[in-house]
Amino acid sequence: MALRRAASLLLRPRLRAPSVMPPSDKRLALACIKLGQHLEASGAADPSRVLALALRSLGILEATPNSATSTTASHSDAVSLAMALHLAGSASFDLSRFHDALSFLTRSLRLVSPLLPSSSSAAAASGDDDAQGFDVRPVAHAVRLQLANVKTALGRREEALADMRACLDLKESILPPGSRELGAAYRDLAEAYSTVLDFKEALPLCEKALELHQSTLGKNSVEVAHDRRLLGVIYTGLEQHEQALQQNEMSQKVMKSWGVAGDELLHAEIDAANIKIALGKCDEAVTVLRNVSKQVEKDSEIRALVFISMAKALANQEKAGDTKRCLEIACDILEKKELAAPDKVAEAYVEVSSLYEMVNEFDKAISLLKRSLGMLERIPQAQHMEGNVAARIGWLLLLTGKVSEAVPYLEDAVERMKDSFGPKHYGVGYVYNNLGAAYMEIGRPQSAAQMFALAKEVMDVSLGPHHSDTIEACQSLANAYNAMGSYALAMEFQKRVVDSWRNHGPSARDELKEAIRLYEQIKIKALSCLSPENSAIALPEPLEKEVDSDSTRVAQQ
Repeated sequence: MALRRAASLLLRPRLRAPSVMPPSDKRLALACIKLGQHLEASGAADPSRVLALALRSLGILEATPNSATSTTASHSDAVSLAMALHLAGSASFDLSRFHDALSFLTRSLRLVSPLLPSSSSAAAASGDDDAQGFDVRPVAHAVRLQLANVKTALGRREEALADMRACLDLKESILPPGSRELGAAYRDLAEAYSTVLDFKEALPLCEKALELHQSTLGKNSVEVAHDRRLLGVIYTGLEQHEQALQQNEMSQKVMKSWGVAGDELLHAEIDAANIKIALGKCDEAVTVLRNVSKQVEKDSEIRALVFISMAKALANQEKAGDTKRCLEIACDILEKKELAAPDKVAEAYVEVSSLYEMVNEFDKAISLLKRSLGMLERIPQAQHMEGNVAARIGWLLLLTGKVSEAVPYLEDAVERMKDSFGPKHYGVGYVYNNLGAAYMEIGRPQSAAQMFALAKEVMDVSLGPHHSDTIEACQSLANAYNAMGSYALAMEFQKRVVDSWRNHGPSARDELKEAIRLYEQIKIKALSCLSPENSAIALPEPLEKEVDSDSTRVAQQ
């Protein structure tokens, strides 16, 4: 709507227009933009037609002598071209031409960014009368929002989050304090962070949404119910299950008071059951799930989710037979929904596979993950999930001894996850670590050392140098150098492992003892390989004399 208003202002004539416009008339370009925006807003137009209008407008504007590509361009020219590029990007997105969309929208953002009020070259200071007629911030917001959609479709989740954060900043500057729309923007960004499992970033945003909605709409509004349900999901991700259950129950209470029924309430009840399972209240969870199953159709997607959660409860009670029966019922339902809702079914298959893994049905788990991956590869907007699923397949193949089959999945997962979450995401570090383990198994210690070094580098940043998983990556790196015969490097990293476990204090006594034993073992190998003339080659400093008597005897032997 804001973009159409802007187009109307730019199209406002100063002189009486002739009955027929020449093909290169700027007003014709603006009319194409306005028509394209109207068709796009209707939701019924062919995106190809909208794209044709956008490209026609672009052709006219870029051919104008005083176009926005020139150094003498006015602000109104720049905004007109930016709006045409945004329209072309939106139509390209609807046609699933994501790289074209990214190109159009990136150019559009480059044009509008200098015109924002915070910029040194604001429109008001330029004296351009056309540019003073409207606020450029809604245009910038629309461009940023569509960029986030495109980058999400391309699997570039971290970059999409940056665009969504910029959208929120723009809304905060545009909307009045206490706006309901601003509360929804906080919640949308919180949900986006939750999707990439960044619950710490999501929590304060969702709390802001809740506070705003409570102050403006009251504590029993539907918006507050939505906020509380998301808070339940976030607290679950943070493993604060009591708070999660409290928020979920408050959300359900509000929804029931407003007469909200149907799928939304049923999903909230399933969420509550899953939280109870995490709290060890499996019998209570089963009771909730049985109540939900009575309210849904036999072959509905929700019934499949009920049986998946039921299987989770039973697996936690070590009832393997009942768990498998529930999973079989869920899979039968999901198989019928593959064509109608492939994204939801693929995600459900991933959860089912993790439960088969819990009951040691690894082949079944791998088969479902491969099926899920095949479905995700046909869904452009699901690229962020492909890396996770490929990584899981690789890990299970490695676990079951099918190492040569695991390697290509892990190699593929690394690249996909780097594209989706950035090279320093902790998940990338874990895949590097698993890939290093696979290389060690097939006798490629040099390749393994490279992967372990990358894993340690990522985990140092994402988890911290003293996290137990970071220490294990360092241990794996020391083992790889040991296998290569690079004993000086092996000792250097093994010493880091010893120092890190020592910093953990008494709780890591056994880990420290084992790390010291391995250090002494490498040291003996190193000394045995030194010829008399090379005996003066410096080795890492000896460890402090804190070795237990058992460790000392092992090293001496």
